Order: sequence, then C-alpha cells, then structure tokens
Amino acid sequence: MIELALVLATPFATAILLALFGHRRGAAEINSAGSLLTLVAAAALTIHIISDGPMTVYDEQFFVDPLNVFLIALTALVGFTTSLFSGPYMRVEHDHGRLSSARLRLYHSMFQMFMCTMLTALSTNNLGILWVAMEAATLTTVLLVSLYRTPASLEAAWKYFILCGVGIAQALFGTILIYFAAERVLGQSGALLWTHLDAVKSHLEPTVLSLAFVFLFVGYGTKTGLVPLHNWLADAHAEGPTPVSAVLSGLLLNVALYAIIRCKVLVDGALNTHFAGNMMMAFGLLTVVVPAFYLSRQKDVKRLFGYSSIEHMGLITFAFGMGGVASFAGLLHMTVHSLTKSAIFFAVGHAAQMAGTQIIDDIRGLVKMSPTIGWGLMLGSLAILGMPPFGVFTSEFMILTTSIKHYPWATPILLTALGVAFASMFHKVQGMVFGEPTVRPLAHNPALLPVFLHLGLVLMLGLWIPPYLAEWYRQAARLIG
Repeated sequence: MIELALVLATPFATAILLALFGHRRGAAEINSAGSLLTLVAAAALTIHIISDGPMTVYDEQFFVDPLNVFLIALTALVGFTTSLFSGPYMRVEHDHGRLSSARLRLYHSMFQMFMCTMLTALSTNNLGILWVAMEAATLTTVLLVSLYRTPASLEAAWKYFILCGVGIAQALFGTILIYFAAERVLGQSGALLWTHLDAVKSHLEPTVLSLAFVFLFVGYGTKTGLVPLHNWLADAHAEGPTPVSAVLSGLLLNVALYAIIRCKVLVDGALNTHFAGNMMMAFGLLTVVVPAFYLSRQKDVKRLFGYSSIEHMGLITFAFGMGGVASFAGLLHMTVHSLTKSAIFFAVGHAAQMAGTQIIDDIRGLVKMSPTIGWGLMLGSLAILGMPPFGVFTSEFMILTTSIKHYPWATPILLTALGVAFASMFHKVQGMVFGEPTVRPLAHNPALLPVFLHLGLVLMLGLWIPPYLAEWYRQAARLIG
C-alpha cells in the first residue's frame, strides 16, 4: 500500500537529502518536514488498518496489524516532536562550538535513518529483515551517541556497540533456530514470515522453539535494556545529544520489546505453556528492582532518567509476561512512557543548556529562571513516577491489580521498587526545580511545545482513553495473548 511505502521511504529519502545539506541553516526545517510527512503517512496507514483490518504487502515481506500499526504511529509522532525540539537545541550546540558543521550534517541524516530502521523493524513480516533492521538501528545510534567525540561519548558508543552487537548476534542465532524448526513445515520460502509461522505455530518443534526464544530474548532483551544486559543504556543516554536520548528512551526500547513479543506469540502457540511469559516476568521483575536502587546514586540528570527508562521497560516486560488484561496495560504503558520520557528529556536538554552541565547538584532554581522549563520537568517527573491523574498511574494501577490477582507474591516487590524510585527521583528533581538558582536564562526561546503536548496527551490518557484507542489496545492485546 502507498501509505506504508511513504512511511518507509520518507525518512530514507530525507536522510539522503540531509546527508547532502544537513549542515545548512534550513536543515532543521527539512528534518521536521520529513518527520511530519512520515507522521501523516503513519496516520493514513492507521486509518486504513482500522477500517480494513491487517494487511500483507510486497510479496508478504511486510505486514501491518493492530499491534504494530499502533507502534508505527507512536514512533512517527515522537519522531516528529523530537525533530521540532532538536532544531533550536542542536543549533545552540553548533553555535557554542560543541558540534562542527560536518557533525551536524551527520546528526540530521542519521536521525532520519534511525527512524527508517525502526519503522522497517516494526512493519516487516520477515524475521530476517527484522534482525537486519535492528542491527542497522544499532549502527545508526552508535554514530549518534558518539556525536560529540568526547572520551566519555566514545566510551559510551563503544560500550553500546559491543554489548548490543553481542546481543544481536544471539538474536541472529535464535532466528536461525526458528528457520530450522519452520523449514520442515513451511519449506524455504515462508520459513521466516511471521504470518506463516503464526498459522502453523502449533506444528513447530517445541524444544527448538523454546531454545530459539532464549536466544531471541537475550538478544533483543539487550536492546530493550533488561537486567543484567542493561549496562550500555544509561551511558548512551548521558553522553549522546539530548534528542538522541529522547528517541532512544521513547522509541528504540519499544521496538526491541516488540520483537520479543512477536516471538513470544510463536513460542506460546508451539509449547502451550507459560514458558515465555514466565521468563519475561522473571527478567522484567529483576529489571524493575535493580535500577530503582541505582537511582539514588546518580549525579548526572540524563543518567538518572536513563535508569528510570530501564525500570519502566522492566515493568512493561513483566506486564506482557502476565498476559491478559496486563497486555492491555503494557501497551498503554508503552504509550505513556514514550510520551512522558521524551518530554522529560526535552526539558532536561534545555535545563542542561541553562546550567552548562548535566550534574544534578549544579542545576538549581529552574522554575525561577524559566518557569516553563521548570514546570515541564516537574510535571514530567511526577507523571513518570506514577502520580495521578497521569496515564502512567492508570497503566501501573492495572499492572499491579493484575499482579495482585494472579501473582500476589510479586506485588510487594513491585511496590517496594516503585516506592524507592519515587523517593530517589522526586528528591533530586525537586532540588533542580525549586532550589536556589544556579542557572542562567537561555539566550534563545526554548522549544517547549513538544513537552506540554506530550504531557497533555499523557494527562488525557489518565483521565479518558478514547473508545477507538481502547479498542485498538484490546485488539493488540488479544494478538499478544
């Protein structure tokens, strides 16, 4: 369909254009225009899927259903708002000498290429193409994380490349095992097509599928930031440009978890047990607990929110592991986490520019120097900590009540971790926002429309989920199981 072609081709064409002109003054506008076209195409694709149902196109190599079209739309939306934020932000970085013109061109082109790889991973029906797209996303983000070329950013990019490279190799082996199990049933032509695999999942060899899921879970779990494979994430968030931190936290982690969910559906059908769900619950719970106790030790504000992202991805993974109503809550939490965390990073980026540093103790009095930045950071932090009436509270409440009903032993662990995270983050953010001023006003107008747009959507989802969106979540939750 033309809508899907535009979703994939627009960021790719924009990346090529920006590779040629990404250092010029109009590059930020080109970046935003390309992202807007992608968002419009994603909206048209969403309308098509809602009205006509799932579709396979391009010789069945691409497949769109209520699960991935929801993530495609979310990715396009956050990509567009991030491009709006990154225009003035990256211009200041360039004007202050932190970025050369060549690196600014690299940033703009790789931002769009990163969007292209994520949208390809979300829409492909071929598990081999999914793996290739995830590897390409790794390579583009390595270039983005290392953009400043400081020793710390190069170290973070190298750590990211090594850990995620090893992880993605495990995912490749898991993909090969799925092909091995399916080739006997489907033949060579359709052995990696998810729709074909889903149709015959009950006939696939259970032992091979369970082993494949272990490798796929380790591989894509590394990209998701699941403990103990999370060590790259906080460094990448801290050392890369703030717009990169926003899309890493708000989008890439979702894409990696989506790959795990697709594989879980196949394994559940082949084994008729809760093997995959139990593994996701175990590592999800561990991923909620461990970063909660790291938060109080963080001195870098972007590392602080990087660890918060790890915690929330653990909670989402735990929800999908439980299944049922929790899958609905997991999808809602993916949405509100992406919107809230990207809004927080937008505010943090401006706060760091005001202070000239990312050290928490050196950022004080934001609300006095710039009320919009201060309140944006405060409201975003309250939202991500699960305060009502924001949508994060709604999704966390649904996850916790499902846990109380089906896995009561896990509920005290979740509540303890969430309580520790709340106390650690609220204490640090309160000082940044309301302390005695140590920051200077910005010399330019901050790009804060995306911050309050995202927080407004998160507030709306906490008070009211539109019926069509709720039905969208229900359909996707039924696919997950």
